[in-house]
Amino acid sequence: MPRTVADKYETFRKLHEDGCFVIPNPFDVGSAKALAQMGFKALASSSAGFAWTIGKADNRVSVDEVCAHLKDLCGAVDLPVNADFENGFAHEPEKVTVHVARAVKTGVAGLSIEDSTGDAGRPLYDRAHAIERIKAARGAIDADGGRVLLTGRCEGFLVGQDDLAMVIDRLCAYAEAGAECLYAPGIKTAEQISAVVKAVAPKPVNLLIGASGLSVRQAADLGVRRISVGGALARAAWGGFMRAAREIADEGAFTELAKGHPGSELNQMFR
Repeated sequence: MPRTVADKYETFRKLHEDGCFVIPNPFDVGSAKALAQMGFKALASSSAGFAWTIGKADNRVSVDEVCAHLKDLCGAVDLPVNADFENGFAHEPEKVTVHVARAVKTGVAGLSIEDSTGDAGRPLYDRAHAIERIKAARGAIDADGGRVLLTGRCEGFLVGQDDLAMVIDRLCAYAEAGAECLYAPGIKTAEQISAVVKAVAPKPVNLLIGASGLSVRQAADLGVRRISVGGALARAAWGGFMRAAREIADEGAFTELAKGHPGSELNQMFR
């Protein structure tokens, strides 16, 4: 198991060379430690999952809060951690450079930059501007030795722009700009996934699976190299919490509490 930051860089890069691996998304130190004991080979932060732990909506946390969170995750486990770094917490490429430079100092082995603006009226950055932002992230990583693996994300399917040709065009441009892994959250069908994998080959593709869908084997057969679950684990945890709390509040009953994980096992796991 890797111990040093250098070990984590090397391990993470090797994972992307062949096969298919799952990179689950913890939402705090406890969930990261739990996942690390289950045999996963790497972890990824979740912007939404983390935001909910501090009582904020997704995309409403600060770069200071996220960098502190990333440092905590990286220090808590011996596995490589990939950072969900949203849109770099800036619109301008110059500020993306500054923020990515901060992120790579937290100990992350990988980092993703998306092309979502956060503006419902113009949900994606213009193509040329989005490319410059990937180049800015690439420059910040290279200035630190180039060891952190850069993932370029096109959010088209998540913002209602499900034009596969447009998404593929952007992913290819991001690859040319320096992204080493490509990610189009929201694609689901075998045809969509295969098209993306083929278009960016030989660079690896990350697939988001947030609910029932393809199995790991099926995704691997389509050429997917990496599978993440985004905020799904956090939603699952919140689902149990909300069902139990609402039962108490609405019915004065406590039956849902019996479905909780045994405290003795949690204590043993974190010992």
